[in-house]
Amino acid sequence: MAEVERHSYDVIVIGAGGAGLRAAIEARSQGMRTAIICKSLFGKAHTVMAEGGIAAAMGNVNSKDNWQVHFRDTMRGGKFMNSWRMAELHAMEAPQRVWELETYGALFDRTKDGRISQRNFGGHEYPRLAHVGDRTGLELIRTLQQKIVSLQQEDERESGDAESRLKVFAELTITKLTMDGERISGAFGYWRESGRFVVFDAPAVIIATGGIGKSFKVTSNSWEYTGDGHALAMRAGATLVNMEFVQFHPTGMVWPLSVRGILVTEGVRGDGGVLRNSDGKRFMFEYVADMFRAETAESEEEADKWYDDHTAGRRPPELLPRDEVARSINSEVKAGRGSPHGGVFLDIASRRTAEDIRKRLPSMYHQFMELAGVDITREAMEVGPTCHYIMGGVQVEPDTAATAVPGLFAAGEVAGGMHGSNRLGGNSLSDLLVFGRRAGLGAADYVEGLSGGNTAMDATLVQEYIDEALEPFSRDEGENPYDLQYELQEMMQANVGIIRTQSELDYALEKLDEFKERAGRLAIKGGRVYNPGWNLATDLPSMLTVSTCVAQGARDRKESRGGQTREDFPKADPEFGKINFVQRQPAGGSFADEIKISPEPLPEMPEELMAIFEEANK
Repeated sequence: MAEVERHSYDVIVIGAGGAGLRAAIEARSQGMRTAIICKSLFGKAHTVMAEGGIAAAMGNVNSKDNWQVHFRDTMRGGKFMNSWRMAELHAMEAPQRVWELETYGALFDRTKDGRISQRNFGGHEYPRLAHVGDRTGLELIRTLQQKIVSLQQEDERESGDAESRLKVFAELTITKLTMDGERISGAFGYWRESGRFVVFDAPAVIIATGGIGKSFKVTSNSWEYTGDGHALAMRAGATLVNMEFVQFHPTGMVWPLSVRGILVTEGVRGDGGVLRNSDGKRFMFEYVADMFRAETAESEEEADKWYDDHTAGRRPPELLPRDEVARSINSEVKAGRGSPHGGVFLDIASRRTAEDIRKRLPSMYHQFMELAGVDITREAMEVGPTCHYIMGGVQVEPDTAATAVPGLFAAGEVAGGMHGSNRLGGNSLSDLLVFGRRAGLGAADYVEGLSGGNTAMDATLVQEYIDEALEPFSRDEGENPYDLQYELQEMMQANVGIIRTQSELDYALEKLDEFKERAGRLAIKGGRVYNPGWNLATDLPSMLTVSTCVAQGARDRKESRGGQTREDFPKADPEFGKINFVQRQPAGGSFADEIKISPEPLPEMPEELMAIFEEANK
């Protein structure tokens, strides 16, 4: 047997973004020996790409805001496909999580009277996003990292070992979750730098691995987002829910090529930026859905008044929920009114002074100036939809973040239900904090309730996992993982993208079956020491799994709602609004095993929460 490194913990957290770090902090605070495992460098989480702010109804800018309004906005934005309980907990607890970050050392922008400043964002009735310029995600990660360090310093003072109760394992990929009967017993993986195998024995595992965007050609997601957590959970026996709901953020850069797919924060539109077509027209006024018409401005004059005085007019249509804006941009491009490179123009240069733009949006200004030579204080940006976020994910119990597998928990983007069919901007960061904490608490409570010790991973099973991981090295000839990844991304972008049809989805599922068969013949050259081809070969099974789930769900949901747009079924169907699509795979099997999909009733919202919507309609 190859040399294997072994560790034993109470709780292991896979993923070191906002959800993973908050979960680890909570588990450690509850007395659990906790490991944080991240695929890339510690601190290089995709959370840093969330630039606009953290949505929390603190009422600092408009005192009318409260958790009920936030709940209502979230449910409406998700087209009522949300887990109502998750949306309720999120709206109620988000302010406390933001204030908690301040106690950890976060430095938010302030109002004139010294309170945390909050900005406007699409789909939110009031200014709600607590922010640090346009780099809020970076500040969140910096703050949580510092909290991790402070807890380690406490442990060093108490025990002489800073890592006695909380340790970070960076650049380590997990390829298997291990089981003791029907419950979790740990995880297996390898160091990306050396190729050395690692076994973690632990009775509780929290998955916080983020999204799936690297299965698409044009995405705001970084290389880590290959759907590992979704696939790990499903192969352990957990279920996935509503994977068809993929959010294409309306404003990703489409030109120059050096920044294609990189996000332009919604804060640009919140601070006055407008969308124009090739004729120079602000086209969003033509695409206001009936659901949002009463609260959306009917003219440019009315919309522009709103920026300076929210009582003087209604909200600009550029601040509609992301799915509405993305589809509108797509329609303009298809109608021949797009920008030269297939997007539309996002203009803030003519709306704000250069000084104001650099003050409000410093990261946007420097990022595009440095990477692309685009000066957003002087010229409009060419933007279009980019794969950004998946609303579907691992099905969890809202209060504890527990999955159907005892000992397995999920939080953050990898967990499904909170956002329904479409996520509002800013809700992702507060989601990470609220449910990261609940996952850590849920895992700690689960471990405390166990009787007896945890079973160590069997040596025979460890060898089986090693053999499987090394199999691509055994072939002299076979499939190149880079070729397969390229074909997958091209196919998904073309057939399972922002607009979908039955024939395209049927074709996509046929191709995915072919890709899975080819993935069983991957061949890798070289050794195990930092071999990027091998790393990609371990990612591809997860990418193929989540791609299949998205395509299956999109095929079976014969309607258009939120992040699911069917050209052949262009309207929302009330009957589909009553069901979730849930997917399963045989526990302990191969990534190539059949994925079964079935409809399940959407839980009914209690009358006291329904009353919030009835009151708003009076």
